Amino acid sequence: MTAAVIDGKAFAADLRARVGELAVAFEAKAGRKAGLAVVLVGEDPASQVYVRSKGKSTVEAGMNSFEHKLPADTSETDLLAVVEQLNADPAVDGILVQLPLPRHIDEQKVIAAINPDKDVDGFHVTNAGRLAVGQPGFVPCTPLGCLMLLKDRLGDLSGLDAVVIGRSNIVGKPMAQLLIAESCTVTVAHSRTKNLPEVVKRADIVVAAVGSPEMVKGDWIKPGATVIDVGINRVAAAEAGKTRLVGDVDYASAAQVASAITPVPGGVGPMTIAVLLRNALVAAYRSAGLELAADAI
Repeated sequence: MTAAVIDGKAFAADLRARVGELAVAFEAKAGRKAGLAVVLVGEDPASQVYVRSKGKSTVEAGMNSFEHKLPADTSETDLLAVVEQLNADPAVDGILVQLPLPRHIDEQKVIAAINPDKDVDGFHVTNAGRLAVGQPGFVPCTPLGCLMLLKDRLGDLSGLDAVVIGRSNIVGKPMAQLLIAESCTVTVAHSRTKNLPEVVKRADIVVAAVGSPEMVKGDWIKPGATVIDVGINRVAAAEAGKTRLVGDVDYASAAQVASAITPVPGGVGPMTIAVLLRNALVAAYRSAGLELAADAI
């Protein structure tokens, strides 16, 4: 058996198209475009690429993109002042402060300063609490994208046994909460879990988000399980001086056992920006007091 490939790129393209249609509808109803502000501090090359991509995607989706690029030596006080300015700006529906921040700035303090209703990254403690108790809020983009792929593939998830490998605030913990809300039986495992292969082997759903290249082997996977690989790791390629991207799952062996699996690249990755756009549009509808059907996006 060879697993079906879960095409995150295609799903993300469809989601972005739906966001675009609803962004046009929002502009017609609200008399303005939805707006997403992205704040970049410093010149981290990867962050610069992400911010450019997010800005381009925001405009393509029919929303306004407000980019604030600040020098690396920007003080914490000055960055917090920018966040407060964006909180107060009615043209800005969503705020994203690109991480990581320079070492002299307290990331948690900056995240806490963002209005939770504009926190489209879903990192604010208020949104984490809303997720935990089942109230409407914003969920981090990557785990929400994973859930969308799972529901598209499997439909109703209730009663399924799920293992999330990784316990980060950005992926592991919110992923577990989302699966609990879908009535899965959820185990959060990590690098210190005893007998980790045996724990993973009982799962109908495996979400690997541990940041260790190809750690999860095919013989860890229950036959017929669905595998979502969140990992993006750059490792040496066979050709000298070259690198390649791999996930946290050994794709070649896992694909021989699983019923479906996300590839790396082209699986979870494209979903992150698509869900960010989705969250920004939801924020716009909420701030304008407009109805948005729960299943619209």
